[in-house]
Amino acid sequence: MKWITRERPKIDRLACPWLILRFIDKEAEFFYVPYELVQEKADQIGAIPFDIPGVEFTHYGSECTFDYFVRKYRIEDPAIKRMASIIRGADTDKHELAPQAAGLWAISAGLSYNHTSDHELLEIGLVIYDALYSWASHLYLEAHTQQPFEDRLIDVLNKCMKQSGGSGGRTPAWVKELRELIQDQIDSSLTLKELSRDLDINASYLSREFSRHFDNLSFGEYVRKLRIEKAIELMKDPGNSLTDIAYLTGFSDQSHFYRIFRKITNQTPSAFRKNLLKK
Repeated sequence: MKWITRERPKIDRLACPWLILRFIDKEAEFFYVPYELVQEKADQIGAIPFDIPGVEFTHYGSECTFDYFVRKYRIEDPAIKRMASIIRGADTDKHELAPQAAGLWAISAGLSYNHTSDHELLEIGLVIYDALYSWASHLYLEAHTQQPFEDRLIDVLNKCMKQSGGSGGRTPAWVKELRELIQDQIDSSLTLKELSRDLDINASYLSREFSRHFDNLSFGEYVRKLRIEKAIELMKDPGNSLTDIAYLTGFSDQSHFYRIFRKITNQTPSAFRKNLLKK
């Protein structure tokens, strides 16, 4: 079988080919083309389009294209079911669905940043999803900190960090510094782990305490909120295209920007801007 989708794959467009090759058709071929050419090229070469709107193999409701492949081909492997929630969380920006989702998104975004060849991305993606499948099959119950002394060390570090944050209801000093770091780097690929290194604060403690000081939002929710607020400011200048705005606000691509913008404002960027410029 031949399969075709839009260029610059990140999550679904790497995970689905992996699933096809490993569980559906070992001889499958994959083609990546500009979005507007997917259907035309599919008709020309007799390929099945996937992960674009309006085709069979795409998103349905809260599920991503990977979910549809699993359901369509009745894949009952428990490891695949574990992977599905991770892939869905990474692809739909719902990192709360699985602890590993944010990591998968970060790796995928980094790969896309480092490699310009779509088929090179696919080759590397196959290695990554083979590794994820091995974890989901054999290692998913293991933790990195297996030794009792490691657990105790982390507990001590967390207690020390909490104490150093201040008492009596005062806002810890690191909150202001973190807020400034996020504002300064809002257009880049931010991770809480990297910021924790900049602040010299334990990452686990920072992740646990973040929502208390940032509007009861998780780190991902807070960053997305700031990015949309910045996008709205940029929309006031008619010279900024929506593509430029997506790039300037740190979104990986325009479809990701559209999805998050609509989720937060209940409007598409185009409709929001139209109303904004009328005022």
